[in-house]
Amino acid sequence: MNDTIVDITDLCFSYSGKEVLHNIDLVVAEGDFIAVVGPNGGGKTTLLKLIIGLLKPTRGRVRLSGRKPGKKGLEIGYVPQQIDHNLSFPATALDVVIMGKHVPENRLPFGRSQQDRRDGLAALEKMGISEFAGRKISDLSGGQRQRVLIARALVTEPELLVLDEPTASIDSRGQTEFYQLLQELNKELTILMVSHDLLSVSAYAKSVACVNKRLHYHQAFASSGELFDAVYACSVYDSCPVTFPQSAPGQSSLPEGVTND
Repeated sequence: MNDTIVDITDLCFSYSGKEVLHNIDLVVAEGDFIAVVGPNGGGKTTLLKLIIGLLKPTRGRVRLSGRKPGKKGLEIGYVPQQIDHNLSFPATALDVVIMGKHVPENRLPFGRSQQDRRDGLAALEKMGISEFAGRKISDLSGGQRQRVLIARALVTEPELLVLDEPTASIDSRGQTEFYQLLQELNKELTILMVSHDLLSVSAYAKSVACVNKRLHYHQAFASSGELFDAVYACSVYDSCPVTFPQSAPGQSSLPEGVTND
């Protein structure tokens, strides 16, 4: 039996009295590839941020290899949604990847070693884009930039890779190659990925977590068709939609780190 690397029990998260997630239970086993799906505003991104420790639960608990998020133990690679990233910043693909390295306390943050560069190049090689190491990030396609960001997450050699809508900026042709790449990575690490593209991801994920305030976990099925049918029959989609307070024009009603996904 594979070891449990993420254990979520009775997890609830609220903001200003509005419940975003309610009584979430989820166990992520080593080697799993879980697609997190559900309607917009259902709490998918918020769940990821609770897992990696960017948010704290209102109630319940999250444990990563038996420890609280943020404590030393399980190494996580995180690729957030990329909506407003600054492409004018004059950084190369290798620069971006090396930014994912942990900086020792006795070294300045801008001081990078030759080992850091070798590790960065190895991560780019794993993603199949090492030839773009010296190219500016602004000159790459959406799919290439996404691979750079995953290389940045992989440079610390994580045990768990967490991705939030990683195919949003990739064209349909590139998405198939991207999913195949994730399938290869899954041989070495556990993957937890938010996606709106259930039809595509069901061919690669081993299990699916439907999230709409509540969560229902679907174990692996014999075929992607069976999994697809089970998800669309899932009672989670019939639960009450999540609502948030109204905000003034141009202002968000959500706290920092909480997204209406």
